Amino acid sequence: MSAVLDEVTPTLPARWYWTTLGEIAEVIGGGTPRTNDPTNFDGGNVPWITPADLSGYAEKYISHGTRFITRKGLESSSARLLPAGTVLFTSRAPIGYVAIARNPVATNQGFKSFVLKDGVLPEYVYWWLKGSKQRAEALASGTTFLELSGANAKKLPIPMAPIDEQRRIVAEIEKQFSRLDEAVANLKRVKANLKRYKTAVLDAAVNGRLGIEDAASGAGLPAGWQWSSVGELATVGTGATPARSNEAFWGGTIPWITSSAVNEPFVAAADQSVTAEALRQTNLTLYPPGTLLVAMYGEGKTRGKCSELRIAATTNQALAALQVDPAVRPWLKLFLEHNYDNTRRIASGGVQPNLNLGLVRSIGLPLPPVNEQHRIVAEVDRRFSIAREIGTEIDASLARAQALRSATLTRAFFQPPECHDSRGSDET
Repeated sequence: MSAVLDEVTPTLPARWYWTTLGEIAEVIGGGTPRTNDPTNFDGGNVPWITPADLSGYAEKYISHGTRFITRKGLESSSARLLPAGTVLFTSRAPIGYVAIARNPVATNQGFKSFVLKDGVLPEYVYWWLKGSKQRAEALASGTTFLELSGANAKKLPIPMAPIDEQRRIVAEIEKQFSRLDEAVANLKRVKANLKRYKTAVLDAAVNGRLGIEDAASGAGLPAGWQWSSVGELATVGTGATPARSNEAFWGGTIPWITSSAVNEPFVAAADQSVTAEALRQTNLTLYPPGTLLVAMYGEGKTRGKCSELRIAATTNQALAALQVDPAVRPWLKLFLEHNYDNTRRIASGGVQPNLNLGLVRSIGLPLPPVNEQHRIVAEVDRRFSIAREIGTEIDASLARAQALRSATLTRAFFQPPECHDSRGSDET
């Protein structure tokens, strides 16, 4: 009995027994035909599955992946045609994806597949393996990435039940998971609705409709509002990157902010710092707390994001620093958060469009009276606070649902109902 099997030997009901996958299945690896030979792939009709095909794949059965190979490709490689009902299990990069072949398929070498013997339901093995990722990883080895060998795949333990119990367990798991899936789908819909709600709140806020049921909905601004621009409301500057070769500039006590920091609504710390010498000898500016930062360029969706400094800090040249009257600052930040998509679109350039200080200054915005600004910002904060609480509860519920999935699998295989004992060896 393997070490892994020795570690998990809870008492099983009558007629059940512990065994290994090597005892109940033929374990088969896969292969990849030579990719520099087009005749191995072009016009092929043999479904060929790779671990990438199972990434994010939520179905139990799979009929094909994104690629097919030819009969020549199959016969010239170590790939084998596996019969329908084979349980496919990824053995590297990563370990633990599972699916059942709906029809004959082949796989690449990233799988250890189980062709089951008579009396073993593929669905039973499928659900057991869905909860066996850690068991498989414990048997895997490797330095660059873990890989489960064919010999060790055979050692994977499994509690075997009579065929009638296998069917009952599969049916019970799928009934429970169907309910869980429905609940999770509902939670995700609510979460998506929360995102749309926040967008609608911001839209209503900057158009003067928030909390005013009879507010006019047209292109004109509400009474007392006027058009302004970022350049009229704020002093707009930027920063620089001191020479990396000058050790006297780096490792000081002055925070130096880059565009990656604005992915959060507030900036309270920096990964890098510069010295007072850098501040004296370069065109860096020390910006006070309350300065708004707008990313002019950066990776991913960073460009156009807005954040507020909670500390005194310098910045690199990828950020526009907006120093604005504290009375107007919350409104400007609110607008820039709402205007994110439009801000991104005004960027100029070819392959990687960027903003510049002139474009940032030119951003136009509606400006209500200060007391109205404060009322709207407070109302947005109140509504967003409620939305955050709901979102936190949804995330907690989703985490509980995931934990319940694991618990359901554990109960199904290790804590069968009392009726199992009454259907023990006396039943034929």
